[in-house]
Amino acid sequence: MRDLSEIAFQVEGQPMFAILDKAQRLEREGRSILHFELGEPDFDTPKNIIQAACEAIKTGETHYTSSMGLYDFRLAVQETTALSRGFAPALDQILVTPGANSIIYLAIKCVVNPGEEVIVPDPGFPTYFSAIKACGAVPVTVPLKEENDFRLNPDDLREKITDKTKMIIINSPSNPTGAVMSELDIKAVSEIAQEYGIYLLSDEIYGRLIFNENSKFLSPSYLDKCKERTIIINGFSKAFAMTGWRLGVAIGPKLLIEKMGLLVSTIVSCVPPFIQRAGIEAIKGDQTQVKMMKVEYDKRRKVLVDGLNSLPGVSCVMPTGAIYAFPNIQGTGMTSDEFADFSLEKAGVALLPGNNFGQCGEGYVRICYVNSLDNIKKAISALDSALRDKR
Repeated sequence: MRDLSEIAFQVEGQPMFAILDKAQRLEREGRSILHFELGEPDFDTPKNIIQAACEAIKTGETHYTSSMGLYDFRLAVQETTALSRGFAPALDQILVTPGANSIIYLAIKCVVNPGEEVIVPDPGFPTYFSAIKACGAVPVTVPLKEENDFRLNPDDLREKITDKTKMIIINSPSNPTGAVMSELDIKAVSEIAQEYGIYLLSDEIYGRLIFNENSKFLSPSYLDKCKERTIIINGFSKAFAMTGWRLGVAIGPKLLIEKMGLLVSTIVSCVPPFIQRAGIEAIKGDQTQVKMMKVEYDKRRKVLVDGLNSLPGVSCVMPTGAIYAFPNIQGTGMTSDEFADFSLEKAGVALLPGNNFGQCGEGYVRICYVNSLDNIKKAISALDSALRDKR
C-alpha cells in the first residue's frame, strides 16, 4: 500500500470528540455522566426556524443552488451586517459555507502558502492549529494570560510578526476562555494588520453572546469593511442552537471570497437551500427564544463560575462572553489531563483538558455551560466531593 501524504499526518481534528467517546463508553457501562465537554446547546432549535426549513422542503427547495449561497440569504446577511457591524458588504463579498468551522480551512488554504506563518491565540480553538498544519503553514502562538483575563494583548501580537507572517487569527468572544477583547485592543489589532498588510481572520461565531454590559462587540472589519484584508467567520450553531444544521457565513475581500467559493464548489457543491431558508428566518424572524437562551446562559455562567471558585484548588476568571469557563486547576496538584480523567472517572463530569487548546492551556480545563442549572449544581457538588475525598 502506498504511503499517505505528509499532510495527512498533520491533521489533528477536534479532541473534544475523543472525550465524548470515552464518556459514552462509561455510560454504556452503566455510569451516569454529566456532559460539559461539547459546546452543544441543550436547547432545541427555535420552532420558527425549523418551520421555515420544513416549508422550504415542502415547496421543492431540495435541489442544487449557487455555491456562493442563495441570493435571498446573502441579502439577509448583508442587511444584518449593516446593523451589527456598521457596513453592508457587497453580495460577492459573502460566501455561505457548510458550518463556520470550514471557513477556517478555506481561508487559510486560499491565503497562506506552505511554510508561511499564521499567528494564532493560545489557548485557542483546536481547528485553528489543525487547519494551519493541514495547509502546510506554520502556527505561531500568542499567549493569552490569565492576569489579563485571557484577552489577547496587541503588543504581544506585534512581537510575533515576521516577514513570513501571512495571517492573524483572533477570536472574540473566545473559545475556550470566554474572554471578550476591548474595543481599544480590537482597533489596535486591526491597525497592526493594516500596517503590515497581513490578512486578519476574525472568528465572530460568539458575537451575539456577550454578557457583560461594559463589554461591547466590535468587529475589526470596521477599518476596511472586509474589502482589503479582514475576513469574518460567523455561523448559526451557538446563538441559534443550530449545531447540526451546519450553516456558516464568510465575509471578506471579493477575490478571496470568489476563490473560497470555488473550493466550496469543489468539495461540497453547495449548502442545501432549505437550510439557508432556515438561516434567513434565524436572522429576520422572531427572536424571543434566541433572547431567552442568552438570558439562561448568563444565569448558568454565574452559577458555574461561583461554584468552580468554591472548589478546593480551583479558581476561575468570570468569562464575559461565549459559552465556556476556563478554570485554573493548578492548585489541585494535577495536570490538565489528570484533572479531566479524575473529573470523569471519580465525579462523573465530562470536561476538556486545557492543553487541548494549546500549550498555554496546561493547568486549566474547559467547561461548557450549555447544560441546565440543575446539572451544573450537580457537577459542582460531585467535583467538590471527589476533590475533598482525594485530599
